[in-house]
Amino acid sequence: GIFNNSDASKGKRRENLENAQSQLPLSQQLGTLIRDADLDFSIEQARVKPFDLQKILPLLQELELKRYEEVVRKLAGGDSQSLATPTTRKERVAELEKKTGAILDRGEYDTAEAGDYSAVLTNDQLEELVSTLSEQEIISFDTETDGLDREATLCGLSFSWKPKQGVYVPVRSPQPETHLDTETVISALKPVLENPDLPKCGHNLKFDASILIRNGIKLQGATFDTLLASQLVDSRTPSHNLDTLALLHLAHKMISFDELTMTSSRSASTDDTHQGELFDEEDAPQKTIDEVPLAQATIYAAEDADVALRLYHFLTPKLAEIGITELVHDIESPLAPILAEMEYNGIVCDKTELKRQSKAIEKLVADRENEIHEIVGYSFNIDSPNQLVQVLFEELGFKPVKRTRGGKISTDVTVLEALSLREDVNDPKTSVPRLIIEYRQYRKLQSTYLAQLQSAIDTRTERIHTHLYQLTTATGRLKSDRPNLQNIPIRTEIGRQLRRAFRAPEGSKLICADYSQIELRILAHFSEDESLIETFNQDLDIHTAVASQVFDVPADSVTRDLRDKAKTINFGIIYGVSATGLSRRIKGMTVQEAAALINDYKTRFPGIDRFLQQCVQHASDHGYVSTLTGRQRAIPEIYSTNRSRRGLGERLAINTVVQGSAADLMKAAMVNVQRRIDTDNLPLKMLLQIHDELVLETPEVLAEQHAQIVCEEMENAMSLLVPLRTEAGIGDNWMTAK
Repeated sequence: GIFNNSDASKGKRRENLENAQSQLPLSQQLGTLIRDADLDFSIEQARVKPFDLQKILPLLQELELKRYEEVVRKLAGGDSQSLATPTTRKERVAELEKKTGAILDRGEYDTAEAGDYSAVLTNDQLEELVSTLSEQEIISFDTETDGLDREATLCGLSFSWKPKQGVYVPVRSPQPETHLDTETVISALKPVLENPDLPKCGHNLKFDASILIRNGIKLQGATFDTLLASQLVDSRTPSHNLDTLALLHLAHKMISFDELTMTSSRSASTDDTHQGELFDEEDAPQKTIDEVPLAQATIYAAEDADVALRLYHFLTPKLAEIGITELVHDIESPLAPILAEMEYNGIVCDKTELKRQSKAIEKLVADRENEIHEIVGYSFNIDSPNQLVQVLFEELGFKPVKRTRGGKISTDVTVLEALSLREDVNDPKTSVPRLIIEYRQYRKLQSTYLAQLQSAIDTRTERIHTHLYQLTTATGRLKSDRPNLQNIPIRTEIGRQLRRAFRAPEGSKLICADYSQIELRILAHFSEDESLIETFNQDLDIHTAVASQVFDVPADSVTRDLRDKAKTINFGIIYGVSATGLSRRIKGMTVQEAAALINDYKTRFPGIDRFLQQCVQHASDHGYVSTLTGRQRAIPEIYSTNRSRRGLGERLAINTVVQGSAADLMKAAMVNVQRRIDTDNLPLKMLLQIHDELVLETPEVLAEQHAQIVCEEMENAMSLLVPLRTEAGIGDNWMTAK
């Protein structure tokens, strides 16, 4: 066949065929299946058997295969026989049926270990529960609601103070005559949940606090949120929900909400029905938990509190191992109910003012569009990148700054900013990049902010209630969403005007308190640079002081232009700016001049350069960097063979330490401020947190006093090598308070 006609092939192909001919018999033998081998095997031997965790986990630990422990736990979680105890959920349901007197839709939930769970149905039982909870060193709790929204209706609360034990206190169920009402339960549990000296743990405490505050309870004493703790221990875990963590860390399979609430088609006589046959259709209608028979709801709810407590005990030593115990106990967990209260408070937003500004912005957009078209000489679509490329780089003669990943000439904001530095007052065409930037800013104000803010106003409260998230950013900064109030523009005067729409109600004032140059103070602390520390200790203006040193002029001779350049350098250093990047930010500066300036800066502030190198080295040695509180961020980019990607990793290493530590500080400050509010019972409300700024609402007559208190608590949030300084403004609206 092929080998007999190898002469027909030429060159390398013929050579390869001839060389392979001797290997053909062996290849044929290896590729032929033996169908008559004598094997002692039956198909039953191929059946996958459940893991025996008691045997396999010690073996994995002995072999130091720690990374596979979680995998094995997760795989074992799908097997009921290896994990269940003789006490099954079916037996527990039957027992609870007797206690509650409920007629149950009985089902088989033998998928996990059953705890000692019970329901509180009488005043005597509730009184006993309150007494028991008050005596504990720590309690775990959870709220049950009819939805996942922060305004969902409370259906009950569950508690646990001992592993594998839990209590459910229903306030809504299909048998309302068998349990207590909401008002009675809330009144009894309020002193427990508001006791700051009784430590509490739970999973996703911000949600629970949101539900409680709408029922007249202000959660205090939150010291351990298992959701936050898990995220901080290992952010790479794809899911941190309670069910996943129970499988992963406790080898425990919980009842899923779908299993609990899906309408069943089984009859009362099919007690031995397999779990996979419980439900008719995938799209069967779901019940809410208050529609589920009370005994089943009790097991589901109590299990949530029980598992959260068990995770607390599991995760506590993990926190100590990586040095983040205080971060979880003293900052992140107490912050959760504070954020819930801030969301609940909201901030008054004036719809009339938004509409007025919207009309003004609409005119500015049209004016800029007409001005650009007039300079260019014809109309074109300013929002089209392709048409912008033609206008800027072909017709107006600008040189391209960079290209997109696809190889096209970029027209993003960094390019336009670089081009605008070349503006010549004597040549109108050079003003086009600046005008395009302004056009885009106005368009964004109009579409992204003014329109969305109007629709976000709650008609009941006339306030905007944003959603705040703790750990969704890599640096630990808070995130605002729906709507995002942290991105309200402040770099331009027209953008700052937008803050005028956010105001205090009649008889009140807004307080805006922000840290002064917080990231540079963090830099001084880490770098231990003597010059930088001395500047802050003397309460000198850092940008003026740096300008004086870098540009060799007396401090009293530093011009605004020199100070601005020093400011650009200072913040550029934190973000790992390159000479090219610095030259683009400072008008009229060449790359060579920028490089010389950076080198001179590092020479004059050797501690800073040493710190920057240490950040990069730590990331390279360990794969992560840590903030002041021990918060870790993995930096995989540091190992990239791609030079650009590796450079990004180096910048992230530096920025994370500084910006992440600033985020830690602000969170600690928020906890301090709220603690002072609660301790002194102050009529003061936190409304917003915008990176290094806090916005609060206070009665007008107490504004000055409260502003001073806020500044005190912020400045005492942490102890650094340099003093912390805050500035507070008071006004009728957000703009005038700045």
